[in-house]
Amino acid sequence: MSDVDQYPQGRRQGRAKVRRRLVVIAVVGLAAVTGLGTVAALSAAAPSEEARGAGVPSTPAGVQPDGSLAPPAATPTATPTPTTSAAPKTAGTCARPVSAKPVVKVTEVKVGVGVTGYGSEGDTDPLPMAIAATPGGGSWLAWLGTNGRVYLGKLDCADKLVGKPTSFTGIDLQDVQADSNGGVLLLTRKGSCGTGPLCGGSSSPCNTMHMIRFDNSGKQVWDRQVTNLGGGREGYDDGARFVWWYQHHGRLASDGKSYAAYFGVAITVRNGSCVDIHEGDRLQVVNANGTLASGHRDSFEVGCSHSWTARVVWDPRTKHYVSVCATDNACRIARPAPYRTVASGTCDGTLFGGDLVLAKTRGYWIAWSQGGRVRLAHFTTGAADATVNTSARSGHPHLVGYGTGRMLLAWGSGSAMAAQVYDAGSGKAVGGQFTVNVRDHNYQAFKPYADGSAAYPAAGGGTSIRVARVLPMS
Repeated sequence: MSDVDQYPQGRRQGRAKVRRRLVVIAVVGLAAVTGLGTVAALSAAAPSEEARGAGVPSTPAGVQPDGSLAPPAATPTATPTPTTSAAPKTAGTCARPVSAKPVVKVTEVKVGVGVTGYGSEGDTDPLPMAIAATPGGGSWLAWLGTNGRVYLGKLDCADKLVGKPTSFTGIDLQDVQADSNGGVLLLTRKGSCGTGPLCGGSSSPCNTMHMIRFDNSGKQVWDRQVTNLGGGREGYDDGARFVWWYQHHGRLASDGKSYAAYFGVAITVRNGSCVDIHEGDRLQVVNANGTLASGHRDSFEVGCSHSWTARVVWDPRTKHYVSVCATDNACRIARPAPYRTVASGTCDGTLFGGDLVLAKTRGYWIAWSQGGRVRLAHFTTGAADATVNTSARSGHPHLVGYGTGRMLLAWGSGSAMAAQVYDAGSGKAVGGQFTVNVRDHNYQAFKPYADGSAAYPAAGGGTSIRVARVLPMS
């Protein structure tokens, strides 16, 4: 029996387009898993040539009296520069120039240690870097080193490194988010599979996913595992939730008092005298003190299956974490737990979910692609009520909030990126396309800033990262 993975391995323009297929050997049945719905077993999964202990929280430093975290605020090259004016400087913010059209500034950040390269850019490959906005307008820049460490450095208003980076044990970086007391990293560490036995196939890594809380000096405050290995449970034990080699990238969001991690996960299910491994996704919420928010109304053990491009955002209007996946369960962009179709696709190996942002008044926008054509879909609880067929041609779109009532769509275009501003209410394009002169990566994300800018971390040299910032627009 074969279990075909619909996840797209298409490359950007100028690269060979490849597709990965998942082959399952000797899978026994489709096991029923609590919260899964229809799930396909992956016991004997082996990657193709293209694919490549629970934390104990300590008492957190710098937590506010009510136990909350302050919510995240939401040599350079540039595009041709229209007339600009200095933004009024307010306490704790950066005075970045504002212009009538988007202006791109690219800054080379020399980090002084090796940075993992882009590789083949699949979601089973390591994510090289991520960025987060601080409330004061600066950034935390995270990157995966070449030595089994995840590094974290602070950037000032000019996107220059301040002080010495810190580092943490980690084999894969997922995301970083920031608040007034520091922030949270999401990363993967090595775990143990145990003995099984599997119902078929050979052993694969059984890793763990962790939130690492850090303070404003970049030092660890607590470590919380959001998978469930440890305490006698290993990856090949019934009920295990862990990170296999298969589709595991994740994202963070915060409501100001907690953080949510939404990521791909492996699911172990007993099948007679052996176990099957399924693939889905998992959303866990962690409190300010590093404890799991047990029974949180937006968390779930398993949502979509199979799942890729897990996206999550906090909506202060509804007071919910909102999550969206791409899945080959009916081949669609969907809300998980329970399934609700946002946009219908096809199982041709090109379905990809981009990023999720708040709409101007009610609901959300997601960028997604099928067959290399990028769409924007607006939805509230389920099916999209508006779809914008953009002129972008890409298999991997990015979307980010861009100032008040706008959003920025970006995609790979040759050796650089192209971008266009859209109205976050109507979905109409605002102005023309422009160039962001850095290399695209399928899974890295732009992040929004309170001053109306947006930033993206990109490959530099072997020990540097290029930060592309789209400056505020009036």
